[in-house]
Amino acid sequence: MLIHTPTHSWLKKLSLSYVPGSATDLAERVATKLMDYFHHEGHTTESVPSVETRVVLTTVRLGEPLGWREALMFTARRRYKLKHAPTVFTIVHALPEQFDEWLAKSEQVLKDGPEIAPGFDGIPETAYRTLYQQGKRGGAILYLLRVIQIQTKCIRVLLVIGKDEPESAFLFDLVGAHPQIKFEDPQTFYRDIATRILTAASTEEITKHQVVEPEIRQEEWDRLSAIKEMTRASQELGKRDFFTEMIQVSQLAEIPGLSDAISSQYSEGCFATWDVQLNGLLTTITGSARPVRKENITDKDLAVIAGIKPERDGALIRKVAGHPNHPPSSEAVEMIGMDLVLPNVSLPGGAPAPVIRSKLHGHRGVRSFDRSRVEYVSVPESYLYYPVSCSTDAQYRAVQEAFAGSSALQNPQDPRQIVFTVLPGHGLVIVEKWVEGKQAFQAIWEALDNRDLEITNDIPQGPFVFENNGQRSVLRDTSR
Repeated sequence: MLIHTPTHSWLKKLSLSYVPGSATDLAERVATKLMDYFHHEGHTTESVPSVETRVVLTTVRLGEPLGWREALMFTARRRYKLKHAPTVFTIVHALPEQFDEWLAKSEQVLKDGPEIAPGFDGIPETAYRTLYQQGKRGGAILYLLRVIQIQTKCIRVLLVIGKDEPESAFLFDLVGAHPQIKFEDPQTFYRDIATRILTAASTEEITKHQVVEPEIRQEEWDRLSAIKEMTRASQELGKRDFFTEMIQVSQLAEIPGLSDAISSQYSEGCFATWDVQLNGLLTTITGSARPVRKENITDKDLAVIAGIKPERDGALIRKVAGHPNHPPSSEAVEMIGMDLVLPNVSLPGGAPAPVIRSKLHGHRGVRSFDRSRVEYVSVPESYLYYPVSCSTDAQYRAVQEAFAGSSALQNPQDPRQIVFTVLPGHGLVIVEKWVEGKQAFQAIWEALDNRDLEITNDIPQGPFVFENNGQRSVLRDTSR
């Protein structure tokens, strides 16, 4: 029983509203009890959203596709004249036998292949392949998650399973997180769900990037060796199936503005390396600017990060003359932010540089690693229980604090060249130090080849530990 789980110190007092939709009795009771819990904890609860509303709860029946004009994720701001778009959570109820049936149907689709119609209402044919690829990455539960998100036209879905009372619930989000909250007693159950809602709604996006001078001249750009190293790294990592297949959001549903609403927050991963000539971070661009296949990038898919804004709400970026100059990946601030709390090193020739040469983020997990060659650093404990989303101030702090605690990075003489952290429900971040004679990311892909770092599709959805087994440490997921 989760009684004293660590929570974040930065959770806010919020204004929340419950706007009922189509629902079963159990879904309505869950929504009402959540609102009662929020009210008891001192949050403002409203029957009708107001200009201060940050969170809206609503309900939709399982298997009844909602039109986008009825979906509060797309209409709440306009409908209720709000100052900003609220974070919408849709509660869906499934009987245990319904959940088992839908999960079995999802498993069958993954066996049959991407051309087979999934047999769920409201799923356009253009979504079949994307759903299939998501399911092959994360299993039947991720496939089912995406189906329900498409049907409800909502990213954050609370799927409650039970007959007369809840037995458990899954909370879905954009990146594919699906932690399961088991019903052991009402207080613990509703507190856990409420804390997850507050965690999501208390974060702020940090994608307000600012352009700084001077612009990079085309001839200077063309001379950068790091560009060739980035393009080769994309191919090498692609050969090793590190990157998940790009999601083209417009194929999932025909909704005006859907791509902007989702892809501005979504990333299949990103990678970046330090360039000495530019004295900045060369990184992949965001997928919201244009489709980016991370396994086959060109120089047009790169951006330059020169630093972080004083407000910490975005990166400082430099433009390249004659280039599209799309903004960097949504994890831009996270990528460069870890350098602020780590030492610099002097490279051969005397040039100063951050101790981290290259950084790689992906929606994958780690099955095991060799402790003599690779170091694992944990995000703060509260983030293991209550994860946060990419491109937020909270994840920036979590990643920064994790790598700040690295012995291998704080001591450049430490022989371990690779350091990583795992973000529950999300993926991992791997970094490499400068290794003489190797190009950017080579130490990482060689670590994958040598099984110094063993990658898996399985991502912990909550607390986990790595247990020592001889020279290796092996994942044990304690959240299940």
